[in-house]
Amino acid sequence: MSKLNLPTQFFFLLALVLLVSFGVHILILSSKDLPLFDNLVIRSYVVNALLAAIIFLLLYRFREKLKNQIGFLFMGGSFLKFIFFFLLFYPTYKSDGDMSSLEFASFFVPYLACLFLETFFTSKMLKNLEDSSK
Repeated sequence: MSKLNLPTQFFFLLALVLLVSFGVHILILSSKDLPLFDNLVIRSYVVNALLAAIIFLLLYRFREKLKNQIGFLFMGGSFLKFIFFFLLFYPTYKSDGDMSSLEFASFFVPYLACLFLETFFTSKMLKNLEDSSK
């Protein structure tokens, strides 16, 4: 897979990891006889995937121009995800006055999967920048 450029590798693995994660998520819900598509689970996977893709693409695009600020931009991307959480998901999750563990997992499972990939690929991108500047 090293022949593919970094964003292509990221998008491919993002899709693969989120599809597997979604499948396992739904399988666990099904095995416990819980509602499969409640708690905005599909929206959560889609929103997290889109935000992760956009954030990584922007980091990659500005990697040379803003290489000393990549860490701050990365943290800004995480902050942006939390803004989306509080705008798109939190009102629905708290509408009954309580956020259940199922609601929490519906958002944070894909969030953590995306965060792991973003962190890994941003680190890889920075290492490539460092190696190319030697």
